[in-house]
Amino acid sequence: MTTRRDRIHKTLTDIFAPESLEISDESGKHANHAGRQGLPAGETHYRVTMVAEALAGQSRLARSRSVHDALADEFKSGLHALSLSLRAPEEAP
Repeated sequence: MTTRRDRIHKTLTDIFAPESLEISDESGKHANHAGRQGLPAGETHYRVTMVAEALAGQSRLARSRSVHDALADEFKSGLHALSLSLRAPEEAP
């Protein structure tokens, strides 16, 4: 059985071929937030930091939309929120 983190990693790797990709599950930080009731524990909130040439020339909004579109199936199955840091290689620190 794969975790949501594993699926996110595979999807983003397959689509964006990133130079670097970090994914962390931050669900525990949101366990007591309003509206959380009824959602499964864990695997709902993630932080994604990605550097990929595929993001070059895109606005911040376009980058975010492309990642959200890539992960549409995850949102349909319980992913609630992403915190994104998306950069092209020339923008990476």
